[in-house]
Amino acid sequence: MGPSQSLPELVAAARANAKTLEDRITAAQTPDGGPAGSAGQVEELRAATVALEAQAVDIFTLFEARMQHHFRRGPFSRKLTSLLSQSGQTGLAERVHQYYLVINVLKHGKGASYRELLNAPGSKFAVNTSRDTAADDAQQSVGLVDISFPGFFAGLTETILEASRFLEKQ
Repeated sequence: MGPSQSLPELVAAARANAKTLEDRITAAQTPDGGPAGSAGQVEELRAATVALEAQAVDIFTLFEARMQHHFRRGPFSRKLTSLLSQSGQTGLAERVHQYYLVINVLKHGKGASYRELLNAPGSKFAVNTSRDTAADDAQQSVGLVDISFPGFFAGLTETILEASRFLEKQ
């Protein structure tokens, strides 16, 4: 058993995997022609998006687990956001909070985080409000929050790295 990887190493590996998934999403969004191609593309888009969502949840969860020791107990992300705000890092605090909400929605579905994202002024994340029926689920290729756009994962991981560097300096 080798030494444990550092958070930056784990983030780099997650970014490489996410890039592959983002490329699959982009390819699946390109018109292929014909109904058989369309059905295959929809399934590929769904599979790649679900995998990207899982990758985002995994890396954020790993970030929380690796950095939890900086706080005694309680909700890590809320404590981190509060500490960042108190330290004058309001931009980073807002990004951490927004990504926390997205990850929470991906993990738990509709709830307080979902409602907060819906009501957030100027949120940069597309929240899907039409997923109430099984028929809608069959038609949709994204979850409650669309993270399939280019740059989402890079922004998430850059926020994680920046927040971890902040915590390590404390």
